[in-house]
Amino acid sequence: MNFQHPVVVGSGSWGTALAVFLANKCPQVHLIGRDEKVAAAINKSHCNRHYLPKSTLPKNLIATTDLSLVTKADLLLFVVPTKATRSTAEKLVTLHVPKSAVLLSCAKGIELETGKRMSQVIGDYFPDNPIAVLSGPNHAEEIAEGLPAAATIGCSVEEVGIALQDIFATDRFRSYTNHDIAGIELGGAIKNVFAIAAGVTMGLNLGDNAISALVTRALAEMTRLGSDLGGQTETFAGLSGLGDLIATCFSVHSRNHKVGLALGRGKTLEEAVSELGMVAEGVPNTRSIYEAARRVGTRTPILDVVYAVLYDHVPPAEALDRLFRQTPRKEVD
Repeated sequence: MNFQHPVVVGSGSWGTALAVFLANKCPQVHLIGRDEKVAAAINKSHCNRHYLPKSTLPKNLIATTDLSLVTKADLLLFVVPTKATRSTAEKLVTLHVPKSAVLLSCAKGIELETGKRMSQVIGDYFPDNPIAVLSGPNHAEEIAEGLPAAATIGCSVEEVGIALQDIFATDRFRSYTNHDIAGIELGGAIKNVFAIAAGVTMGLNLGDNAISALVTRALAEMTRLGSDLGGQTETFAGLSGLGDLIATCFSVHSRNHKVGLALGRGKTLEEAVSELGMVAEGVPNTRSIYEAARRVGTRTPILDVVYAVLYDHVPPAEALDRLFRQTPRKEVD
């Protein structure tokens, strides 16, 4: 399996970065967005000025708004916000995407109304296509610049997983395969909530000890909840779990961390999101993951306080105090 016609749907920072990556390995890549003026500007300047202003895009990366190009795709990347995944799939299914095309989900979150992971949502519309997921500690800004990184590819079809591993491999990018699609997606979704908590902790100037303790307990909570939702325990110690958790909780590139930082410094949620100017998946996904945790009855103290801050308007300092007022328990409990 040799991919020659990749199409990326979603021209935000991550979609653009992935298109750049693929353009360095394929003859041509189409990047599909919603705004014709933005697409024209990208093609003229070879720069996505809003999302990746510091990166020069390859000339064989073609921006467009023409969804019909998916009919020629042998690799189709879904890189839209999670709340738009279903509506995007609904549009694409009417365009006769080849059944041989590999569909790669690159968004991190679960659907509020159904609790489904993004690969499951896509599968609702494309039951005959091979579907895979890509996740890991991959900030778009660094991937676009060609800085070293690694990711995990989840796919139930070994041949497809190997082909994806091959195309997502360079001397600066290493990819691994894993059959645990559920665990990979759940780790990528859940960690966004904890990044908000880490940002709040930093915004409140609570110190390195507090942030370290928070992230350590977040890993335990991610593993507990992710396993209850169908993931394999060992997956959460990998790139899509621990690796992504570290990156998003500490990096200046993390949108969710920025939202938490603003909240910790006294901003309202509306102000924090407005200042960001981009989608922070952790905000809507805190609600969907909270609801999923309630359905399976998992104990999630960190998730609960983040939900309280975002949706019950509990002051951040009070919410974090709740974590320290919990009943003492064994570390491995």
